[in-house]
Amino acid sequence: MSGKFSEVLESVFKLEENEGPNKIISLEEAVRQHIKPGMEVYIGTSYYHPNALINEIIRQYWGTHPKFTLIAPGVTGVDINLVQSGLVDKAITSYAGDAYPTPRPNLAITRAYREKRLQIEEWSLLSVTQRLIAGALGIGFMPTNSVIGSSMAEENKETFKVVDDPFENTKKRGLLKALEPDICILHGWAADRCGNTIVLPPYGPLGSLGWGALASKNGVVVTVEKIVSTDFIRKHSPFVLLPGHCVKSVSLVPFGAHPDGMANIGIKEFEAYEKDYDFFSDLRKATQKAETHNAWIKEWILDCKTHEDYLHKLGYEKVLFLKGKADEDSWQYELESLEDEISTSEECNPIEIMAVIASRKIKDKVIENDYETILAGIGVANLAAWMAYYQLREEGHYVSLMAEVGFFGYAPRAADPFIFNFANLPTCRMLTDVVDVLGVFTGGENNRCLGSLGAGQIDKYGNMNSTKMSEQVYLTGSGGANDVTSSASEVVVTAEQSRNRFVEKVPYTTCCGDKVKMLVSTMGVFEKLGDDCEFTLTQYFRNPALTHTETIDKIRENCGWDLKVFASITEVSPPTLKELEMLRMFDPRRNFIGV
Repeated sequence: MSGKFSEVLESVFKLEENEGPNKIISLEEAVRQHIKPGMEVYIGTSYYHPNALINEIIRQYWGTHPKFTLIAPGVTGVDINLVQSGLVDKAITSYAGDAYPTPRPNLAITRAYREKRLQIEEWSLLSVTQRLIAGALGIGFMPTNSVIGSSMAEENKETFKVVDDPFENTKKRGLLKALEPDICILHGWAADRCGNTIVLPPYGPLGSLGWGALASKNGVVVTVEKIVSTDFIRKHSPFVLLPGHCVKSVSLVPFGAHPDGMANIGIKEFEAYEKDYDFFSDLRKATQKAETHNAWIKEWILDCKTHEDYLHKLGYEKVLFLKGKADEDSWQYELESLEDEISTSEECNPIEIMAVIASRKIKDKVIENDYETILAGIGVANLAAWMAYYQLREEGHYVSLMAEVGFFGYAPRAADPFIFNFANLPTCRMLTDVVDVLGVFTGGENNRCLGSLGAGQIDKYGNMNSTKMSEQVYLTGSGGANDVTSSASEVVVTAEQSRNRFVEKVPYTTCCGDKVKMLVSTMGVFEKLGDDCEFTLTQYFRNPALTHTETIDKIRENCGWDLKVFASITEVSPPTLKELEMLRMFDPRRNFIGV
Protein backbone atom coordinates (compact mmCIF):
# COMPACT_ATOMS: atom_id res chain seq x y z
CA MET A 1 0.00 0.00 0.00
CA SER A 2 1.30 3.44 -0.92
CA GLY A 3 0.54 6.75 0.80
CA LYS A 4 1.73 8.77 3.74
CA PHE A 5 0.86 6.05 6.27
CA SER A 6 2.39 3.16 4.34
CA GLU A 7 5.47 2.98 6.56
CA VAL A 8 3.36 2.94 9.72
CA LEU A 9 1.05 0.31 8.29
CA GLU A 10 4.01 -1.86 7.40
CA SER A 11 5.81 -1.50 10.74
CA VAL A 12 2.88 -1.46 13.17
CA PHE A 13 -0.08 -3.34 11.74
CA LYS A 14 1.55 -6.11 9.78
CA LEU A 15 0.81 -9.52 11.28
CA GLU A 16 3.82 -11.68 12.09
CA GLU A 17 3.93 -15.16 10.60
CA ASN A 18 5.22 -16.52 13.93
CA GLU A 19 4.22 -14.61 17.01
CA GLY A 20 4.97 -14.87 20.72
CA PRO A 21 7.61 -16.61 22.84
CA ASN A 22 9.03 -19.92 21.66
CA LYS A 23 7.84 -22.69 24.03
CA ILE A 24 8.92 -25.66 21.90
CA ILE A 25 10.93 -28.21 23.89
CA SER A 26 11.47 -31.97 23.69
CA LEU A 27 9.01 -34.44 25.15
CA GLU A 28 11.60 -35.54 27.70
CA GLU A 29 12.29 -31.98 28.82
CA ALA A 30 8.58 -31.15 29.05
CA VAL A 31 8.02 -33.93 31.59
CA ARG A 32 11.25 -33.13 33.44
CA GLN A 33 10.35 -29.46 33.83
CA HIS A 34 6.65 -29.53 34.50
CA ILE A 35 5.50 -32.86 36.01
CA LYS A 36 6.42 -32.90 39.70
CA PRO A 37 5.76 -35.45 42.48
CA GLY A 38 2.52 -34.98 44.39
CA MET A 39 0.76 -33.19 41.55
CA GLU A 40 -2.88 -33.54 40.63
CA VAL A 41 -2.51 -34.28 36.90
CA TYR A 42 -5.47 -33.76 34.59
CA ILE A 43 -5.33 -36.12 31.60
CA GLY A 44 -6.83 -34.02 28.84
CA THR A 45 -9.07 -36.42 26.99
CA SER A 46 -12.57 -37.09 25.84
CA TYR A 47 -11.85 -39.45 22.97
CA TYR A 48 -8.09 -39.93 22.83
CA HIS A 49 -5.39 -39.71 25.47
CA PRO A 50 -1.95 -38.00 25.53
CA ASN A 51 -0.32 -41.41 25.47
CA ALA A 52 3.22 -40.40 24.49
CA LEU A 53 3.25 -38.05 27.48
CA ILE A 54 1.98 -40.81 29.75
CA ASN A 55 4.71 -43.17 28.50
CA GLU A 56 7.37 -40.54 29.17
CA ILE A 57 6.09 -39.93 32.70
CA ILE A 58 6.41 -43.68 33.34
CA ARG A 59 9.98 -43.72 31.96
CA GLN A 60 11.10 -40.85 34.16
CA TYR A 61 9.32 -41.90 37.36
CA TRP A 62 9.63 -45.69 37.12
CA GLY A 63 10.75 -47.21 40.43
CA THR A 64 9.69 -44.16 42.46
CA HIS A 65 6.51 -43.25 44.31
CA PRO A 66 5.54 -39.71 43.18
CA LYS A 67 2.00 -40.02 44.63
CA PHE A 68 0.22 -38.50 41.64
CA THR A 69 -3.52 -37.92 41.64
CA LEU A 70 -5.06 -38.52 38.21
CA ILE A 71 -8.06 -36.42 37.21
CA ALA A 72 -9.78 -37.60 34.03
CA PRO A 73 -13.20 -38.26 32.51
CA GLY A 74 -12.09 -41.89 32.31
CA VAL A 75 -9.00 -43.82 33.42
CA THR A 76 -8.65 -46.42 30.70
CA GLY A 77 -6.25 -47.77 28.08
CA VAL A 78 -2.67 -46.53 28.50
CA ASP A 79 -3.66 -44.52 31.61
CA ILE A 80 -3.86 -47.82 33.50
CA ASN A 81 -0.11 -48.31 33.04
CA LEU A 82 0.40 -45.36 35.43
CA VAL A 83 -1.52 -47.27 38.08
CA GLN A 84 0.38 -50.52 37.50
CA SER A 85 3.66 -48.60 37.67
CA GLY A 86 2.83 -47.49 41.22
CA LEU A 87 2.87 -43.81 40.31
CA VAL A 88 -0.74 -43.01 41.21
CA ASP A 89 -2.32 -42.96 44.68
CA LYS A 90 -5.73 -41.59 43.71
CA ALA A 91 -8.00 -41.13 40.68
CA ILE A 92 -10.82 -38.58 40.43
CA THR A 93 -12.88 -39.89 37.56
CA SER A 94 -16.19 -41.17 36.22
CA TYR A 95 -14.84 -44.45 34.84
CA ALA A 96 -11.88 -46.70 35.56
CA GLY A 97 -11.61 -49.85 33.48
CA ASP A 98 -11.48 -51.21 29.96
CA ALA A 99 -13.55 -49.57 27.23
CA TYR A 100 -12.69 -51.67 24.18
CA PRO A 101 -13.92 -54.00 22.82
CA THR A 102 -16.43 -54.11 25.67
CA PRO A 103 -16.71 -52.05 28.86
CA ARG A 104 -15.58 -54.17 31.77
CA PRO A 105 -13.40 -54.08 34.90
CA ASN A 106 -9.66 -53.96 34.31
CA LEU A 107 -7.70 -56.33 36.51
CA ALA A 108 -4.84 -53.88 37.11
CA ILE A 109 -7.36 -51.38 38.47
CA THR A 110 -9.18 -53.99 40.55
CA ARG A 111 -5.90 -55.31 42.01
CA ALA A 112 -4.73 -51.83 43.01
CA TYR A 113 -8.15 -51.01 44.48
CA ARG A 114 -8.39 -54.29 46.41
CA GLU A 115 -4.85 -53.87 47.79
CA LYS A 116 -5.64 -50.24 48.72
CA ARG A 117 -2.88 -48.91 46.51
CA LEU A 118 -5.44 -46.85 44.59
CA GLN A 119 -8.23 -44.66 45.92
CA ILE A 120 -10.99 -43.83 43.42
CA GLU A 121 -13.16 -40.76 43.91
CA GLU A 122 -16.34 -41.48 41.96
CA TRP A 123 -18.27 -38.97 39.82
CA SER A 124 -20.44 -39.05 36.74
CA LEU A 125 -18.99 -37.84 33.44
CA LEU A 126 -20.99 -34.62 33.41
CA SER A 127 -20.46 -33.84 37.10
CA VAL A 128 -16.67 -34.17 36.93
CA THR A 129 -16.79 -31.86 33.90
CA GLN A 130 -18.96 -29.37 35.78
CA ARG A 131 -16.47 -29.33 38.65
CA LEU A 132 -13.76 -28.42 36.14
CA ILE A 133 -15.97 -25.70 34.64
CA ALA A 134 -16.32 -24.17 38.10
CA GLY A 135 -12.56 -24.33 38.50
CA ALA A 136 -11.91 -22.70 35.14
CA LEU A 137 -14.44 -19.93 35.83
CA GLY A 138 -13.12 -19.35 39.35
CA ILE A 139 -16.61 -19.45 40.88
CA GLY A 140 -16.07 -22.04 43.59
CA PHE A 141 -18.98 -24.35 42.81
CA MET A 142 -21.40 -25.42 40.07
CA PRO A 143 -25.05 -26.56 40.27
CA THR A 144 -26.04 -29.91 38.78
CA ASN A 145 -28.96 -32.30 38.39
CA SER A 146 -26.63 -35.31 38.42
CA VAL A 147 -25.39 -37.41 41.37
CA ILE A 148 -28.39 -36.56 43.63
CA GLY A 149 -29.65 -39.69 45.40
CA SER A 150 -26.72 -41.85 44.34
CA SER A 151 -24.01 -43.42 46.49
CA MET A 152 -21.63 -40.86 45.00
CA ALA A 153 -23.55 -38.15 46.87
CA GLU A 154 -22.96 -40.04 50.15
CA GLU A 155 -19.27 -40.65 49.49
CA ASN A 156 -18.45 -37.09 48.43
CA LYS A 157 -20.13 -35.04 51.16
CA GLU A 158 -17.17 -32.68 51.42
CA THR A 159 -17.42 -31.73 47.76
CA PHE A 160 -21.13 -32.26 47.01
CA LYS A 161 -24.20 -30.75 48.67
CA VAL A 162 -27.94 -30.93 47.95
CA VAL A 163 -29.80 -27.64 48.46
CA ASP A 164 -33.17 -26.09 47.75
CA ASP A 165 -33.28 -24.27 44.43
CA PRO A 166 -33.33 -20.58 45.52
CA PHE A 167 -35.57 -19.65 42.60
CA GLU A 168 -37.85 -22.72 42.55
CA ASN A 169 -37.97 -23.90 46.16
CA THR A 170 -39.93 -27.03 45.25
CA LYS A 171 -36.83 -28.45 43.54
CA LYS A 172 -33.53 -29.79 44.82
CA ARG A 173 -30.20 -29.05 43.17
CA GLY A 174 -26.76 -30.53 43.63
CA LEU A 175 -23.78 -28.26 44.27
CA LEU A 176 -20.37 -29.45 43.12
CA LYS A 177 -17.17 -28.01 44.56
CA ALA A 178 -14.78 -26.60 41.94
CA LEU A 179 -11.93 -28.84 40.81
CA GLU A 180 -8.57 -27.26 39.96
CA PRO A 181 -5.81 -29.69 38.91
CA ASP A 182 -2.17 -28.69 39.30
CA ILE A 183 -1.26 -29.40 35.67
CA CYS A 184 -2.88 -30.70 32.48
CA ILE A 185 -1.29 -32.98 29.91
CA LEU A 186 -2.88 -32.88 26.47
CA HIS A 187 -2.24 -34.11 22.94
CA GLY A 188 -3.57 -31.94 20.11
CA TRP A 189 -3.38 -31.78 16.38
CA ALA A 190 -1.21 -28.68 16.01
CA ALA A 191 0.21 -25.68 17.83
CA ASP A 192 2.38 -22.71 17.00
CA ARG A 193 5.57 -22.07 18.91
CA CYS A 194 3.72 -20.01 21.53
CA GLY A 195 1.28 -22.82 22.35
CA ASN A 196 -1.93 -21.77 20.62
CA THR A 197 -3.32 -25.28 20.21
CA ILE A 198 -5.73 -26.78 17.68
CA VAL A 199 -7.91 -29.69 18.80
CA LEU A 200 -10.50 -30.87 16.31
CA PRO A 201 -14.09 -32.00 17.05
CA PRO A 202 -15.59 -33.70 18.97
CA TYR A 203 -13.51 -31.85 21.56
CA GLY A 204 -14.78 -28.28 21.62
CA PRO A 205 -13.63 -25.76 24.25
CA LEU A 206 -16.72 -26.44 26.39
CA GLY A 207 -16.06 -30.18 26.76
CA SER A 208 -14.22 -31.76 29.67
CA LEU A 209 -10.99 -31.57 27.66
CA GLY A 210 -11.01 -27.78 27.36
CA TRP A 211 -12.39 -27.00 30.79
CA GLY A 212 -9.91 -29.31 32.50
CA ALA A 213 -7.05 -27.58 30.72
CA LEU A 214 -8.34 -24.11 31.59
CA ALA A 215 -8.92 -25.09 35.23
CA SER A 216 -5.34 -26.31 35.74
CA LYS A 217 -3.46 -23.95 38.06
CA ASN A 218 -0.03 -24.40 36.47
CA GLY A 219 -1.14 -24.53 32.85
CA VAL A 220 -0.93 -27.21 30.17
CA VAL A 221 1.85 -29.42 28.82
CA VAL A 222 1.00 -29.93 25.15
CA THR A 223 2.19 -32.46 22.59
CA VAL A 224 1.10 -32.17 18.97
CA GLU A 225 1.21 -33.91 15.62
CA LYS A 226 2.43 -30.74 13.87
CA ILE A 227 4.08 -27.42 14.65
CA VAL A 228 2.46 -24.69 12.54
CA SER A 229 2.80 -20.95 12.10
CA THR A 230 0.73 -18.39 13.97
CA ASP A 231 -0.63 -17.44 10.57
CA PHE A 232 -2.01 -21.00 10.23
CA ILE A 233 -3.55 -20.67 13.71
CA ARG A 234 -5.34 -17.44 12.70
CA LYS A 235 -6.77 -19.07 9.58
CA HIS A 236 -8.11 -21.99 11.63
CA SER A 237 -9.04 -20.11 14.81
CA PRO A 238 -12.46 -21.87 15.22
CA PHE A 239 -10.52 -25.03 16.06
CA VAL A 240 -8.18 -23.48 18.64
CA LEU A 241 -8.83 -25.02 22.06
CA LEU A 242 -6.16 -23.19 24.04
CA PRO A 243 -4.57 -19.75 23.77
CA GLY A 244 -0.82 -19.73 24.15
CA HIS A 245 -0.74 -18.05 27.56
CA CYS A 246 -2.33 -21.17 29.11
CA VAL A 247 0.38 -23.45 27.73
CA LYS A 248 3.64 -24.22 29.55
CA SER A 249 5.38 -26.02 26.71
CA VAL A 250 4.85 -27.54 23.26
CA SER A 251 6.48 -30.75 22.03
CA LEU A 252 6.34 -32.19 18.53
CA VAL A 253 5.26 -35.84 18.93
CA PRO A 254 3.83 -37.41 15.74
CA PHE A 255 1.52 -40.35 16.46
CA GLY A 256 1.47 -39.13 20.05
CA ALA A 257 -2.04 -40.43 20.73
CA HIS A 258 -1.31 -44.03 19.70
CA PRO A 259 -2.88 -46.51 20.41
CA ASP A 260 -5.75 -44.00 20.36
CA GLY A 261 -6.42 -42.38 17.01
CA MET A 262 -6.78 -38.84 15.69
CA ALA A 263 -9.76 -37.77 13.55
CA ASN A 264 -9.33 -34.90 11.09
CA ILE A 265 -12.92 -33.64 10.90
CA GLY A 266 -12.59 -29.97 9.96
CA ILE A 267 -9.04 -29.81 8.59
CA LYS A 268 -8.49 -32.48 5.94
CA GLU A 269 -4.86 -31.42 5.48
CA PHE A 270 -4.11 -33.29 8.71
CA GLU A 271 -3.50 -36.99 8.13
CA ALA A 272 -5.81 -38.95 10.44
CA TYR A 273 -5.10 -42.33 11.99
CA GLU A 274 -7.44 -44.90 13.55
CA LYS A 275 -7.40 -46.45 17.00
CA ASP A 276 -5.14 -49.51 17.17
CA TYR A 277 -7.63 -52.09 18.43
CA ASP A 278 -5.14 -54.96 18.26
CA PHE A 279 -2.73 -53.01 20.45
CA PHE A 280 -5.48 -52.30 22.99
CA SER A 281 -6.45 -55.97 23.03
CA ASP A 282 -2.84 -57.06 23.66
CA LEU A 283 -2.51 -54.54 26.49
CA ARG A 284 -5.80 -55.68 27.97
CA LYS A 285 -4.64 -59.30 27.99
CA ALA A 286 -1.34 -58.29 29.60
CA THR A 287 -3.10 -56.52 32.48
CA GLN A 288 -4.69 -59.78 33.66
CA LYS A 289 -1.61 -60.55 35.75
CA ALA A 290 0.85 -58.16 37.40
CA GLU A 291 3.85 -60.07 35.95
CA THR A 292 2.62 -59.95 32.36
CA HIS A 293 1.58 -56.32 32.74
CA ASN A 294 5.03 -55.34 34.05
CA ALA A 295 6.62 -57.25 31.17
CA TRP A 296 4.43 -55.36 28.70
CA ILE A 297 5.42 -52.00 30.25
CA LYS A 298 9.07 -52.99 30.03
CA GLU A 299 8.78 -54.03 26.39
CA TRP A 300 6.71 -51.09 25.10
CA ILE A 301 7.75 -48.22 27.38
CA LEU A 302 10.93 -48.76 29.41
CA ASP A 303 12.91 -50.53 26.68
CA CYS A 304 11.79 -47.87 24.18
CA LYS A 305 13.95 -45.06 25.50
CA THR A 306 12.23 -42.43 23.36
CA HIS A 307 8.96 -41.99 21.48
CA GLU A 308 10.94 -42.47 18.28
CA ASP A 309 12.03 -45.90 19.55
CA TYR A 310 8.38 -46.68 20.29
CA LEU A 311 7.33 -45.81 16.74
CA HIS A 312 10.19 -47.85 15.30
CA LYS A 313 9.04 -50.84 17.32
CA LEU A 314 5.45 -50.26 16.23
CA GLY A 315 6.58 -50.41 12.63
CA TYR A 316 6.02 -48.46 9.44
CA GLU A 317 3.46 -50.95 8.10
CA LYS A 318 1.25 -50.57 11.19
CA VAL A 319 1.42 -46.77 10.91
CA LEU A 320 0.34 -46.91 7.26
CA PHE A 321 -2.43 -49.40 8.08
CA LEU A 322 -3.89 -47.17 10.81
CA LYS A 323 -3.79 -44.15 8.51
CA GLY A 324 -5.63 -46.07 5.83
CA LYS A 325 -8.19 -47.40 8.29
CA ALA A 326 -9.10 -43.83 9.24
CA ASP A 327 -10.66 -43.32 5.80
CA GLU A 328 -14.40 -42.74 6.20
CA ASP A 329 -15.26 -45.58 3.81
CA SER A 330 -12.92 -48.18 5.31
CA TRP A 331 -15.78 -49.77 7.29
CA GLN A 332 -17.31 -51.02 4.03
CA TYR A 333 -14.15 -52.90 3.10
CA GLU A 334 -13.88 -54.26 6.63
CA LEU A 335 -17.46 -55.53 6.51
CA GLU A 336 -16.87 -57.11 3.12
CA SER A 337 -13.82 -58.95 4.49
CA LEU A 338 -15.95 -60.35 7.35
CA GLU A 339 -19.01 -61.35 5.31
CA ASP A 340 -18.29 -65.08 5.50
CA GLU A 341 -18.13 -64.91 9.29
CA ILE A 342 -21.61 -63.37 9.68
CA SER A 343 -24.23 -66.02 10.43
CA THR A 344 -27.43 -66.08 8.36
CA SER A 345 -29.08 -68.63 10.63
CA GLU A 346 -32.38 -67.95 12.36
CA GLU A 347 -31.00 -69.71 15.42
CA CYS A 348 -29.94 -67.12 17.99
CA ASN A 349 -28.57 -66.90 21.51
CA PRO A 350 -30.20 -65.10 24.49
CA ILE A 351 -28.09 -61.94 24.04
CA GLU A 352 -29.17 -61.63 20.41
CA ILE A 353 -32.80 -62.05 21.46
CA MET A 354 -32.34 -59.38 24.16
CA ALA A 355 -30.80 -56.91 21.69
CA VAL A 356 -33.54 -57.41 19.10
CA ILE A 357 -36.41 -57.14 21.61
CA ALA A 358 -34.83 -54.06 23.19
CA SER A 359 -34.60 -52.43 19.75
CA ARG A 360 -38.33 -53.05 19.20
CA LYS A 361 -39.19 -51.56 22.58
CA ILE A 362 -37.02 -48.50 21.94
CA LYS A 363 -38.68 -47.99 18.57
CA ASP A 364 -42.15 -48.24 20.11
CA LYS A 365 -41.32 -45.79 22.90
CA VAL A 366 -39.92 -43.21 20.47
CA ILE A 367 -43.12 -43.32 18.44
CA GLU A 368 -45.50 -43.40 21.42
CA ASN A 369 -43.83 -40.55 23.31
CA ASP A 370 -42.48 -38.53 20.39
CA TYR A 371 -38.90 -38.68 21.66
CA GLU A 372 -36.47 -36.57 19.64
CA THR A 373 -33.15 -38.06 20.71
CA ILE A 374 -31.68 -41.36 21.93
CA LEU A 375 -28.61 -41.37 24.17
CA ALA A 376 -27.02 -44.80 23.73
CA GLY A 377 -24.57 -46.31 26.19
CA ILE A 378 -21.83 -48.79 25.32
CA GLY A 379 -22.53 -52.48 24.65
CA VAL A 380 -25.74 -54.27 23.76
CA ALA A 381 -27.58 -51.07 24.73
CA ASN A 382 -26.02 -49.19 21.83
CA LEU A 383 -26.66 -52.07 19.39
CA ALA A 384 -30.35 -52.02 20.35
CA ALA A 385 -30.48 -48.25 19.87
CA TRP A 386 -28.69 -48.51 16.52
CA MET A 387 -31.19 -51.07 15.24
CA ALA A 388 -34.11 -48.97 16.45
CA TYR A 389 -32.69 -45.93 14.66
CA TYR A 390 -32.76 -47.66 11.28
CA GLN A 391 -36.12 -49.32 11.93
CA LEU A 392 -37.61 -45.94 12.78
CA ARG A 393 -36.09 -44.39 9.68
CA GLU A 394 -37.64 -47.11 7.51
CA GLU A 395 -41.05 -46.16 8.91
CA GLY A 396 -40.53 -42.43 8.36
CA HIS A 397 -39.68 -41.51 11.95
CA TYR A 398 -36.47 -39.54 12.40
CA VAL A 399 -34.65 -39.45 15.71
CA SER A 400 -31.15 -38.22 16.55
CA LEU A 401 -28.66 -40.65 18.06
CA MET A 402 -26.21 -39.24 20.60
CA ALA A 403 -23.03 -40.50 22.28
CA GLU A 404 -21.75 -38.89 25.45
CA VAL A 405 -18.37 -37.58 24.21
CA GLY A 406 -20.03 -35.24 21.70
CA PHE A 407 -21.54 -37.25 18.82
CA PHE A 408 -24.94 -35.88 17.79
CA GLY A 409 -27.19 -37.05 14.97
CA TYR A 410 -24.91 -39.86 13.81
CA ALA A 411 -25.83 -42.80 11.59
CA PRO A 412 -24.00 -45.87 12.96
CA ARG A 413 -21.88 -47.75 10.46
CA ALA A 414 -21.61 -51.54 10.34
CA ALA A 415 -18.52 -53.69 11.02
CA ASP A 416 -17.51 -52.11 14.37
CA PRO A 417 -19.85 -52.15 17.42
CA PHE A 418 -17.70 -49.72 19.43
CA ILE A 419 -19.93 -46.70 19.90
CA PHE A 420 -17.10 -44.15 19.45
CA ASN A 421 -15.61 -45.74 16.34
CA PHE A 422 -14.10 -43.47 13.69
CA ALA A 423 -16.54 -44.51 10.97
CA ASN A 424 -19.40 -42.86 12.89
CA LEU A 425 -17.69 -39.46 13.06
CA PRO A 426 -18.30 -38.32 9.44
CA THR A 427 -22.00 -39.19 9.75
CA CYS A 428 -22.62 -36.76 12.64
CA ARG A 429 -24.81 -33.74 12.01
CA MET A 430 -23.09 -32.04 14.93
CA LEU A 431 -19.84 -32.67 16.74
CA THR A 432 -19.86 -31.06 20.15
CA ASP A 433 -18.98 -31.99 23.73
CA VAL A 434 -19.97 -33.62 27.01
CA VAL A 435 -21.75 -30.52 28.30
CA ASP A 436 -24.01 -30.20 25.26
CA VAL A 437 -24.85 -33.89 24.96
CA LEU A 438 -25.32 -34.84 28.62
CA GLY A 439 -26.17 -31.43 30.04
CA VAL A 440 -28.39 -29.90 27.35
CA PHE A 441 -29.63 -32.40 24.77
CA THR A 442 -30.27 -35.18 27.29
CA GLY A 443 -31.72 -33.11 30.10
CA GLY A 444 -32.43 -29.59 28.89
CA GLU A 445 -35.90 -28.13 29.31
CA ASN A 446 -36.72 -28.27 25.60
CA ASN A 447 -35.46 -31.77 24.90
CA ARG A 448 -37.15 -35.17 24.92
CA CYS A 449 -34.51 -37.86 25.23
CA LEU A 450 -34.77 -41.64 25.64
CA GLY A 451 -31.78 -43.28 27.30
CA SER A 452 -30.61 -46.79 26.32
CA LEU A 453 -28.19 -48.15 28.92
CA GLY A 454 -26.64 -51.37 30.17
CA ALA A 455 -26.22 -52.32 33.82
CA GLY A 456 -23.78 -54.38 35.87
CA GLN A 457 -26.42 -54.90 38.56
CA ILE A 458 -30.01 -53.72 38.83
CA ASP A 459 -32.67 -54.01 41.55
CA LYS A 460 -36.46 -54.19 41.44
CA TYR A 461 -36.70 -50.38 41.52
CA GLY A 462 -34.37 -49.86 38.57
CA ASN A 463 -31.44 -48.63 40.66
CA MET A 464 -28.20 -49.65 38.97
CA ASN A 465 -24.68 -50.44 40.10
CA SER A 466 -21.69 -50.30 37.78
CA THR A 467 -19.20 -49.02 40.36
CA LYS A 468 -18.33 -51.57 43.04
CA MET A 469 -19.60 -54.71 44.75
CA SER A 470 -17.76 -53.96 48.00
CA GLU A 471 -14.71 -52.14 49.28
CA GLN A 472 -12.72 -55.06 47.84
CA VAL A 473 -14.37 -55.49 44.44
CA TYR A 474 -14.31 -52.58 41.97
CA LEU A 475 -16.23 -52.57 38.68
CA THR A 476 -15.89 -49.52 36.39
CA GLY A 477 -17.86 -46.47 37.54
CA SER A 478 -20.67 -44.36 36.12
CA GLY A 479 -19.34 -42.78 32.96
CA GLY A 480 -22.34 -40.84 31.67
CA ALA A 481 -24.96 -43.31 32.96
CA ASN A 482 -25.81 -41.35 36.11
CA ASP A 483 -26.25 -38.19 34.03
CA VAL A 484 -28.65 -39.98 31.70
CA THR A 485 -30.77 -41.48 34.48
CA SER A 486 -30.81 -38.09 36.23
CA SER A 487 -31.99 -36.10 33.21
CA ALA A 488 -33.47 -38.14 30.36
CA SER A 489 -37.23 -38.37 29.93
CA GLU A 490 -37.10 -42.16 30.24
CA VAL A 491 -34.52 -44.97 30.27
CA VAL A 492 -34.58 -48.51 28.85
CA VAL A 493 -32.01 -50.89 30.36
CA THR A 494 -30.61 -54.10 28.88
CA ALA A 495 -28.86 -56.62 31.14
CA GLU A 496 -28.01 -60.31 31.15
CA GLN A 497 -30.14 -61.98 33.80
CA SER A 498 -28.84 -63.88 36.82
CA ARG A 499 -29.37 -63.70 40.59
CA ASN A 500 -25.98 -61.97 40.93
CA ARG A 501 -27.06 -59.19 38.59
CA PHE A 502 -30.79 -58.92 39.36
CA VAL A 503 -30.60 -58.18 43.10
CA GLU A 504 -33.04 -57.18 45.85
CA LYS A 505 -30.98 -54.05 46.58
CA VAL A 506 -27.85 -52.87 44.77
CA PRO A 507 -24.84 -52.57 47.12
CA TYR A 508 -23.85 -49.27 45.49
CA THR A 509 -26.25 -46.92 43.73
CA THR A 510 -24.47 -45.60 40.64
CA CYS A 511 -27.79 -44.57 39.07
CA CYS A 512 -31.17 -44.01 40.66
CA GLY A 513 -34.01 -45.92 39.03
CA ASP A 514 -36.79 -43.32 38.92
CA LYS A 515 -36.44 -42.79 35.15
CA VAL A 516 -35.84 -46.48 34.38
CA LYS A 517 -39.23 -47.61 33.10
CA MET A 518 -38.28 -50.81 31.27
CA LEU A 519 -35.73 -53.59 31.70
CA VAL A 520 -35.03 -56.06 28.89
CA SER A 521 -33.09 -59.11 30.03
CA THR A 522 -31.93 -62.30 28.37
CA MET A 523 -35.14 -63.92 29.66
CA GLY A 524 -37.91 -61.37 29.39
CA VAL A 525 -39.26 -57.83 29.56
CA PHE A 526 -39.87 -56.07 32.88
CA GLU A 527 -41.93 -52.88 33.15
CA LYS A 528 -43.11 -50.45 35.79
CA LEU A 529 -46.88 -50.50 35.40
CA GLY A 530 -48.96 -47.46 36.32
CA ASP A 531 -47.60 -45.79 39.45
CA ASP A 532 -45.82 -48.94 40.64
CA CYS A 533 -42.14 -48.22 41.33
CA GLU A 534 -41.22 -51.92 41.07
CA PHE A 535 -40.77 -54.00 37.94
CA THR A 536 -43.34 -56.53 36.75
CA LEU A 537 -42.52 -59.28 34.25
CA THR A 538 -44.81 -58.55 31.27
CA GLN A 539 -43.28 -60.69 28.50
CA TYR A 540 -40.97 -63.67 28.37
CA PHE A 541 -38.67 -65.41 25.89
CA ARG A 542 -39.89 -68.94 25.36
CA ASN A 543 -37.47 -71.82 25.67
CA PRO A 544 -38.86 -74.54 23.35
CA ALA A 545 -37.73 -77.21 25.81
CA LEU A 546 -39.82 -75.71 28.65
CA THR A 547 -43.52 -75.20 29.26
CA HIS A 548 -44.97 -71.77 30.03
CA THR A 549 -44.95 -72.49 33.76
CA GLU A 550 -41.41 -73.89 33.67
CA THR A 551 -40.22 -70.79 31.79
CA ILE A 552 -41.65 -68.44 34.41
CA ASP A 553 -40.13 -70.58 37.17
CA LYS A 554 -36.74 -70.34 35.42
CA ILE A 555 -37.01 -66.55 35.25
CA ARG A 556 -37.97 -66.46 38.94
CA GLU A 557 -34.93 -68.63 39.83
CA ASN A 558 -32.66 -66.11 38.12
CA CYS A 559 -34.21 -63.06 39.77
CA GLY A 560 -32.92 -61.87 43.15
CA TRP A 561 -36.20 -60.25 44.20
CA ASP A 562 -39.76 -61.51 44.68
CA LEU A 563 -40.89 -61.52 41.06
CA LYS A 564 -44.16 -59.90 40.07
CA VAL A 565 -45.77 -61.51 37.00
CA PHE A 566 -48.33 -59.65 34.89
CA ALA A 567 -51.69 -61.43 34.80
CA SER A 568 -51.82 -61.13 31.00
CA ILE A 569 -48.18 -61.97 30.36
CA THR A 570 -47.36 -62.80 26.74
CA GLU A 571 -44.61 -64.56 24.86
CA VAL A 572 -42.24 -62.41 22.83
CA SER A 573 -42.20 -62.98 19.08
CA PRO A 574 -38.79 -64.40 18.15
CA PRO A 575 -36.32 -62.27 16.17
CA THR A 576 -36.68 -62.30 12.41
CA LEU A 577 -33.76 -63.18 10.17
CA LYS A 578 -33.69 -59.57 8.93
CA GLU A 579 -33.31 -58.30 12.48
CA LEU A 580 -30.60 -60.83 13.29
CA GLU A 581 -28.63 -60.03 10.16
CA MET A 582 -28.67 -56.31 10.93
CA LEU A 583 -27.52 -56.98 14.48
CA ARG A 584 -24.72 -59.28 13.32
CA MET A 585 -23.55 -56.76 10.71
CA PHE A 586 -23.02 -54.24 13.50
CA ASP A 587 -21.01 -56.79 15.51
CA PRO A 588 -19.48 -59.27 13.04
CA ARG A 589 -16.74 -60.31 15.49
CA ARG A 590 -19.44 -60.89 18.13
CA ASN A 591 -17.73 -58.78 20.80
CA PHE A 592 -21.07 -57.86 22.36
CA ILE A 593 -23.55 -60.48 21.13
CA GLY A 594 -21.45 -63.54 22.04
CA VAL A 595 -21.01 -66.84 20.26
